[in-house]
Amino acid sequence: MENFIFSINVTFPIFLVMVIGYVLKQIGMLNDNFVTVANKFNFKVTLPFMLFRDISGVNIREVFDLKYVLFCALVSTLCFWLIWGGVKLFVKDKSIRGAFVQASFRSSAAVMGLAFIQNMYGSSAMGPLMIVGAVPLYNIFSVIVLTFEGGHAGEENGKQKIKEACVNIAKNPIILGILAGLIVALLGIDFPVIIDKTVNSVAQMATPLALITIGAGFEGRKALAKIKPTIAASLIKLVIQPLVFLPVAAWLGFTGEKMIAILIMLASPTTPSCYIMAKSMDNDGVLTASVIVTTTLLAAFTLTGWIFILKTVGLIG
Repeated sequence: MENFIFSINVTFPIFLVMVIGYVLKQIGMLNDNFVTVANKFNFKVTLPFMLFRDISGVNIREVFDLKYVLFCALVSTLCFWLIWGGVKLFVKDKSIRGAFVQASFRSSAAVMGLAFIQNMYGSSAMGPLMIVGAVPLYNIFSVIVLTFEGGHAGEENGKQKIKEACVNIAKNPIILGILAGLIVALLGIDFPVIIDKTVNSVAQMATPLALITIGAGFEGRKALAKIKPTIAASLIKLVIQPLVFLPVAAWLGFTGEKMIAILIMLASPTTPSCYIMAKSMDNDGVLTASVIVTTTLLAAFTLTGWIFILKTVGLIG
């Protein structure tokens, strides 16, 4: 019972913030335009600022764990290629392939991950290290699959698609924020207090604003649209990935903060920025939205279950 209460105390406060966003939308204080603008603002401004702050503030040379970062990178890569390969074999509807792949493998690691880790451990270097290993690949792989499986993919030749993918990767604000943070951390640059406080003020908005926006954007009817691929993608995201790779992480000796960060990488809800990228790159926005709202709703229970299991077997404290 103690482990279950611990798990509830970790997961549910985060989801209750989403509930606040949903209630505010229902009473008319927030509207669809707010959700659209806030998602873009988060994607292009607050999330890059938050990632820059969290990574630039870590002494990378001191805490860097090559095995851990490589594990995060390799697992993210395996998940992407295995899912895309499976989709090529089993999903007949070509119009949903890109959206399905992105929504199935791409976690809300930056928003959910740091919120969960902060809830459990306060300040942590392991969350940013997981982000270094996984989040750039999330964005690179998403750009690749959305470019090659997008609505106009069949109208372009291979060279055009590769060029378009490279341009989209180079312009991705989250990747740019991570790279900037890594450069600052590795060079040991100390900014004046006025700069640090400004960056921190913008970064602090990222998690609560994203959670409020997820709640405000929740629409039950969208969650029911394209129900079969939605359920399949949600199962991959919340159950199958952690079921396959958490035992591998345990076998490699990862525990505590590292294990929680790996759990978030594998089993947190699909990130809201998937919808922005899917829509902007001419992929299936309806399916993406359906998976986002479904995984967000179910993750309150699945993540609680995973945390309960990890705590019960002694992999987290």
